Amino acid sequence: MSERTGEVVVLRHGQTEWSRTGQHTGATDLPLLPEGEEQARALREVLGRRRFTEVRVSPLQRARRTAELAGLPPTAVDGDLVELDYGGYEGRTTAEISEELGRQWSIWRDGTVDADVRGESLADVGARVDRVLARVRDRLPDGDVALVAHGHVLRVLTARWLGLAPEAGALFALPAGRYGVLGHEHGRPVLTGWALG
Repeated sequence: MSERTGEVVVLRHGQTEWSRTGQHTGATDLPLLPEGEEQARALREVLGRRRFTEVRVSPLQRARRTAELAGLPPTAVDGDLVELDYGGYEGRTTAEISEELGRQWSIWRDGTVDADVRGESLADVGARVDRVLARVRDRLPDGDVALVAHGHVLRVLTARWLGLAPEAGALFALPAGRYGVLGHEHGRPVLTGWALG
């Protein structure tokens, strides 16, 4: 006999100008593009079939608007769900950073340190999302929990849910306007759905 436990739905905000062009968007508070708003609206029906006991959102407008359009009224605005601080790489693409460095750059291997402005380490992001997961685990016996946030922070959160290092977030690409589902199998945390929408 097994006790029913809710799932964690991780939803990346819809398309913005910078997510469309591949520019790293941390604290820059960009609005959704019209197609980003449509992506969020398109999720309303499927997410409306779930019983959410809690909806936590990043304080940035692109996440809050996505939650609103997807029919997920927030129960909490959670500063630990903000996107990774890219430091001097904010607003720049991977190709631009790689060209400047003269080698292929990866946030998962190289981090966010450039010559001028230090960003946030993946270990620091891991500590933030561990706090989020500690807050939501207690709510799962009552139903599902939605986390509406950003690509890299949700990828690190997924890795941490699975007991992996923050760098393992590299394995969980999550396009704008898509969601994943984190659940349990035989009492063990598992990934039950990914890049859905």
